[in-house]
Amino acid sequence: MQRFADRVAVITGGAGGIGRASAQRLAAEGATVVVVDLDADAGKALADELGGLFVEADVTSPADNARIYAETHAAYGRIDVAFHNAGISPPDDDSILETSLEAWKRVQDVNLTSVYLGCQAVLSYMLKQGRGAIVNTASFVATMGAATSQISYTASKGGVLAMTRELGVQFARQGIRVNALSPGPVATPLLMELFAKDPERAARRLVHVPLGRFAEPSEIAAAVAFLASDDASFITASNFLVDGGLTGAYVTPL
Repeated sequence: MQRFADRVAVITGGAGGIGRASAQRLAAEGATVVVVDLDADAGKALADELGGLFVEADVTSPADNARIYAETHAAYGRIDVAFHNAGISPPDDDSILETSLEAWKRVQDVNLTSVYLGCQAVLSYMLKQGRGAIVNTASFVATMGAATSQISYTASKGGVLAMTRELGVQFARQGIRVNALSPGPVATPLLMELFAKDPERAARRLVHVPLGRFAEPSEIAAAVAFLASDDASFITASNFLVDGGLTGAYVTPL
């Protein structure tokens, strides 16, 4: 399939994990991909591999967000897809009883404010074009609660989901679709380090997933490609859950 032939896609947090897999998937379907990341070595290597552009940027900076889309438009004359995927889940974001205000604000800046800034920056280009697709990474924790809390992460993803819904409604009749992607647990290096290296912690999570495993980044990338493509032309303001059945389960198979 070449669903993204002659289209330009910007992916933040694009050098690793879900972002990297999504960049590879969209490029394989014909997109010119702009990889945005703080990791210049990994980001440039991926952009070169895919024949696209690398932009080193801090997604919490208003000026950097404006520059990301200005450089993309200057290089290619259009912006068809924006996948706002950059995020963090640091160990000092824990129970509300233990998480400092500094840790709370840092996670909110990266996970929520960056999505606000990215949407704000790209919308002006998409409005002039009269079309565009924005995908924002939320999480299944925007829908469910967890006793093993990451309080700021959970709140930030709830904010991404609510903001995405509002933008999807607001700009629907101007040709712009905005959807939230809500992955379940994904086998990225970050999640494997946080959860899966401890078998007990991994088992505590997997027992709730009907499919009985973590998702692969490529499986999440396939959902990104769908939401960003014309195959999803009647989907906007949605919470697109890709969670192995987690949010639908009361009990899981033995």
